[in-house]
Amino acid sequence: MTLARPVAGPILEVENLTKHFHARGGGQGSVQAVNGVSLRLERGETLGIVGESGCGKSTLARLILRLIEPTAGSVRFAGEDLLTLPQSDLRVRRRDMQLIFQDPYASLDPRLTVGTIVGEPLAIHGIGDRKERRDRVAGLLKTVGLEADAIARYPHEFSGGQRQRIGIARAIALEPKLIIADEPVSALDVSIQSQILELLLDLKERLALSYIFISHDLAVVEHVSDRVAVMYLGRIVEETDTESLYEKPAHPYTEALISAVPQPDPERERTRIVLSGDIPNPENPPPGCQFHPRCPKAMVHCRTTAPKTQNIGTEERTHLVTCHLFD
Repeated sequence: MTLARPVAGPILEVENLTKHFHARGGGQGSVQAVNGVSLRLERGETLGIVGESGCGKSTLARLILRLIEPTAGSVRFAGEDLLTLPQSDLRVRRRDMQLIFQDPYASLDPRLTVGTIVGEPLAIHGIGDRKERRDRVAGLLKTVGLEADAIARYPHEFSGGQRQRIGIARAIALEPKLIIADEPVSALDVSIQSQILELLLDLKERLALSYIFISHDLAVVEHVSDRVAVMYLGRIVEETDTESLYEKPAHPYTEALISAVPQPDPERERTRIVLSGDIPNPENPPPGCQFHPRCPKAMVHCRTTAPKTQNIGTEERTHLVTCHLFD
């Protein structure tokens, strides 16, 4: 496999990305799944995206890949606006952007052999003849730590961790520049999770990949990410480098999430912050700061006025937070 060479500059720029779905039952309302998200991913970087279930993480991933069409906003990949590309050009560009799915059982067709599954992207894009594709698939399976005889077997013959390796082999088959990993280890046993994470980190270095790593597990995100963005109800409420976020979280929601992460050092005390209630209904989000009904630090104007995003960091370490505490 030819190794890609890193190039200076951002590989991905997302501006004000928004997706509103029509409400169920044909009503007049809408579900605000993603609401004005902006982010930037440098080449060779891993951006972790964290938040509770239902906050819009997976929808954001599919918007970036244009698997679903946004309501508003822009997505620029390597300087090219993906939302203006015709389908024929988008199909070519998708070689550079791949997705690793959460469920290693449902994401593999049980009727196909592993060789067919991993080789399918190559066949779709017309890369090589049948023998060349078979040789390429054998090399990909070896790269992700599977034996050569796996090529003729079916998904049900493999464990969950092995199936996720097959999914990873499929994702890197076209030598992409960007991989979005959507909860890639959440369905696996803890002992297997570390193996898959180490594989992803190794591939990042060997293939000069850029990652968006989506998870609700902050301990996992801390291990793999260079920067972290925290999502709540379709919006990014805090974003900074991993060290700053975990050492000194600024947003009350981030503080609560990090307080729930198990602490391996028994001498390092951490006070657990328990949030009241559940995430509000995205069909009818609360006014003002959408976190205020659950926020232990909420003030009167949090109920009526939406906070602005501001940088509380430095020129060297940008630290963006959307909270009235820093007005």
